Amino acid sequence: MSTAIVLTTLNAKYIHASLGLRYLLANMDRHGGAGLRQRTRLREFTVARPVQDIADALLAELGAPLDGVPQIIGFGVYIWNVEQSTEVIRRLRLLRPALKIVLGGPEISHEWEDREIVGMADHLITGWGDVSFPRLCQALLHGPRPLTKVIPGEQPALADIVLPYAEFGADDLAHRLLYVEASRGCPFRCEFCLSSLDKTARAFPQDSLLAALDTLYRRGARNFKFVDRTFNLKIDAALAILQFFLDRLTPDLFLHFEVIPDHLPERLKAAIVRFPPGTLQFEIGVQTFNPAVQQAISRRQDNAMTCENIDWLVRHSQAHLHADLIFGLPGETLESFAAGFDRLHALQPHEIQLGLLKRLRGTPIARHSEAHGMVYDALPPYTVQHTAAVDALTVQRFTRLARYWELLANSGRFKASLADLLDAPSPFAAFLDFADWLWLTVARTSRLTPEALLDALFDYLTGVIGRNRESTRQTLLADYLSSGARANPRCLQGCLKDREKPAPRESRARLQRQERHGG
Repeated sequence: MSTAIVLTTLNAKYIHASLGLRYLLANMDRHGGAGLRQRTRLREFTVARPVQDIADALLAELGAPLDGVPQIIGFGVYIWNVEQSTEVIRRLRLLRPALKIVLGGPEISHEWEDREIVGMADHLITGWGDVSFPRLCQALLHGPRPLTKVIPGEQPALADIVLPYAEFGADDLAHRLLYVEASRGCPFRCEFCLSSLDKTARAFPQDSLLAALDTLYRRGARNFKFVDRTFNLKIDAALAILQFFLDRLTPDLFLHFEVIPDHLPERLKAAIVRFPPGTLQFEIGVQTFNPAVQQAISRRQDNAMTCENIDWLVRHSQAHLHADLIFGLPGETLESFAAGFDRLHALQPHEIQLGLLKRLRGTPIARHSEAHGMVYDALPPYTVQHTAAVDALTVQRFTRLARYWELLANSGRFKASLADLLDAPSPFAAFLDFADWLWLTVARTSRLTPEALLDALFDYLTGVIGRNRESTRQTLLADYLSSGARANPRCLQGCLKDREKPAPRESRARLQRQERHGG
């Protein structure tokens, strides 16, 4: 049969494989009618690919139009690709006006009325598309034609959805992150998150989920990123998944979970400690330690228990920990954010991810705009520009600090020398001072090599805050050697003469970020 339907999206990077489109593909026959799956193709691109190339490739996938036979392209639209997707659709409209273009995805499921991309499309499905998209395609191809442009997505019982994991190809398993989910939704109401619109969290039937994961595993999958917002919400379900992977441990197995920071009962701890280094990665959404801010954004979090659990994970588990903080929340000042950062830093998670608040379309965070003076960028990703508590210059300072923190701290390349830099009453204040100095010195936040950063650290530690030059040089030397870098920084001239020859390229490639953190 000819191709009638193409599912497409523009991923941020090649390594990402769209889980949402694979759900649609897997459910084309079950919810659309027999034969649709055979006539549907999936084509993924990256946002870096030229728009005209994408349009040409999509039309080539469909082939020449046939008289009286509609052709459909379904676009997954997200915050990172909406602008490029708009331009692709503009070209498709010029090249083949009769195309039926259907949109879906979180970026255009809310506040869509004035969106240019929606104006150029034939239909928009808001919310879940597992059932609604196949049914719409059936109607477009075979009738009766739908009467409305905007179609609310229908969310059936999860047991009625065909799982998408058979749609991952061999190249996906070999080269890309495999996104999987054990549940959908979230019972919490954090107003900056689209999941706050969910009424509850619902789990996929456990037997069918584990069977699908087993099939993936047998096909060679070893890299699983769970997208559940609350993986450890229901402990029995979380334990079953952990035990599934404990029974299949291999040196190359990697699992990523997003966990609730204040919910770590003993049964879960007992399973976590059984995993070896390099296998588990936990994303821990702390976001803020400020009780007034937490209350304002409807975030329920036991701060004391959060700290206790992170401390336990650091001390007793081999999991690699990413702890998240958000700057620019309603009522959060620079000083209160600094206090929260210092509190989290004292617990020593492997990485602290510093994010800037975004006003995602449809999220309740918009209700604070007037009372808290919240001003956001009008263009994606809609980052906060200033608030009543932090002015625009402070937001810019934080943005630079976050970038430098990623390069210096989260990279794991400067563990000992960074500890020296942050040895102050307030580690946040110490790093902010350094970030301000570095910006004035280099006037950029990108294209900074590890060697340039090393030299900058040496100049700052010795020339600005007065550390001993020789001891600082030795600390930086130890960091540089352990990072696996092989160049010759200015501050280490004469210290690297007797190094062993560089390891083969493939061996050095194995030096992962987690290993530099010792996780």
